[in-house]
Amino acid sequence: MSTKDFIEKDYYKVLGVPKDATEAEIKKAYRKLAREFHPDANKGNTKAEERFKEISEANDVLGDPKKRKEYDEARALFGNGGFRPGPGAGGGSFNFDLGDLFGGAQGGGGGAGGFGGGLGDVFGGLFNRGGTTGARTQPRRGQDIDTEVTLSFTEAIEGATVPLRMTSQSPCKACSGTGDKNGTPRVCPTCVGTGQVARGSGGGFSLTDPCPDCKGRGLIAEHPCLECKGSGRAKSSRTMQVRIPAGVTDGQRIRLRGKGAPGERGGPSGDLYVVVHVDPHPVFGRKDDNLTVTVPVTFAEAALGGEVRVPTLGGPALTLKLPPGTPNGRTMRARGKGAVRKDGTRGDLLVTVEVSVPKDLTGKARDALEAYREATAGEDPRAELFQAAKGA
Repeated sequence: MSTKDFIEKDYYKVLGVPKDATEAEIKKAYRKLAREFHPDANKGNTKAEERFKEISEANDVLGDPKKRKEYDEARALFGNGGFRPGPGAGGGSFNFDLGDLFGGAQGGGGGAGGFGGGLGDVFGGLFNRGGTTGARTQPRRGQDIDTEVTLSFTEAIEGATVPLRMTSQSPCKACSGTGDKNGTPRVCPTCVGTGQVARGSGGGFSLTDPCPDCKGRGLIAEHPCLECKGSGRAKSSRTMQVRIPAGVTDGQRIRLRGKGAPGERGGPSGDLYVVVHVDPHPVFGRKDDNLTVTVPVTFAEAALGGEVRVPTLGGPALTLKLPPGTPNGRTMRARGKGAVRKDGTRGDLLVTVEVSVPKDLTGKARDALEAYREATAGEDPRAELFQAAKGA
């Protein structure tokens, strides 16, 4: 807020008290209005939030005898936007545009009638305002929450809505989030309600830290609430139905905006971070956006070729054609039968062939294999292996 706006504001009117009101009357008026317009008691009401800020600002000035004296003197000098000249200025009124006064010297280089950097520089330090921001409590963002969830393999691929029970900090019900058992905290004089203090870095700029006196809240409870010990926050548990998107992977961390702890004084809620754990599947595996499955085939199917049925995740089985002479470990691809990608398309199903060797052979099967062995007795599948070994 500019110094011009500051001086033109009537804080007595904001609190509804006369200019000769006592400190007790000002305090009583502030408490009454603070309870009525506190943001925690008026969820989503932006007008009430602005009104609460005005009330806090007015109380910060009028509730401090030194600030009130400086404010009254400034108002007397620049009452109603007009400048009151001294005795030697002649008769009549002498009106100025306050925008010219507080906007700095317009074209005047600090000569007669000029004010150098403007009267904003003179009054910029009033009430520790710095000439730009008002002494008001700032909205405070809620904390982020971390939680975990375990999904089945199918839920991770297809997506799922799961209940999550979370414990977080929320406005204390006993004091309506004010931290004061009477509901009337005061603005922290150290940080002037911002919740932050600046510290020099030695490099020509400054860094900000949470205010050590109010712990970053911007408010100080003169009569701390017994439930929250003056913090304005208390632990609360709630259960939320959270939608986990399709295609999540084991160990993935998902961010859900605005689903964390509630903010303070109209501030936004924090975010919810969910770490996903996925249980393994007895049949299917996963490689990036593709699903994997190993399908046993007989020696005859691999050697002679044929058709084999392959299961899919959550869908009907499909039929793959094996070409004659399919080797053990060969992988074939069924397109569009994998995991859901970010763009909504699906990966593939990678089918690996595993030749199944029977443990016991009897009757015709043994005779047939004996005949096959005799028919291929001149073939040595390891000949190239030994030849390569000698040449290495």
